[in-house]
Amino acid sequence: MEVIIAIVVIIVLTIGIVWLIDKFVPKKIKPVINIVLWVLIFFLGYKTYMSVYKEIEFNQLKEKRFALVIDRLIDVRDAQLAYKDVNGTYTDSFDKLINFVETGKVPITQRRDTLVLDEERTKLFGGVETMKTITLIDTLSFYSVKDSLFKGSDRYKTMMNVGVGKEGAKFKLQAGKLEEFAVFEASVEKSVILDDQEPYLVEKENQVVSVDGVNGPTLKVGSMTEVFTKGNWPKSYTNKE
Repeated sequence: MEVIIAIVVIIVLTIGIVWLIDKFVPKKIKPVINIVLWVLIFFLGYKTYMSVYKEIEFNQLKEKRFALVIDRLIDVRDAQLAYKDVNGTYTDSFDKLINFVETGKVPITQRRDTLVLDEERTKLFGGVETMKTITLIDTLSFYSVKDSLFKGSDRYKTMMNVGVGKEGAKFKLQAGKLEEFAVFEASVEKSVILDDQEPYLVEKENQVVSVDGVNGPTLKVGSMTEVFTKGNWPKSYTNKE
């Protein structure tokens, strides 16, 4: 924006100079000076247009790439949640996560309450039978993680790959515990996603603070500092949630 303002100011000043020349410069050299100045005006106008156009193009490309990356992060998150259902924790290994999706079975359970004899209280009351309620969890069946989450697609085999931007880039996958709670985080820097773009536009994107944008320099799902399994993007970027 500062560049655009500066160019506009220069254009206005140039037009003012043209007017002054028209008033005070001898007629013999006016045509040459006027041509030079008008060429400069058109050049600066073109530069202004291109700077605005480049930013529009950048934003369109950024939104497309972010949407693709977010879809992959959602796949990672869904696989991690299923992994935790079975193993009680998350994993920081894509190999383990992919193998789990390939072979994993998640139980379908049913909770039910039932009455049983409370032996301690029965003894306490001299043999008078006393009942207590307990909750039983019955395993009804199992479902395939691969079929349930990916419905015949094998895209889970490459979910570690960012897929756009820097060639060969992969997500950073972390897992651990925050106090007694399991946590995970999958992330990638915006500069990786926008690797082939103008550095000043990428740096500007890294500074974004907006309800309609992805705040900060990183695109991520989950968190290693709080119990959180959502992403740091607005809903407008995906229809998978």
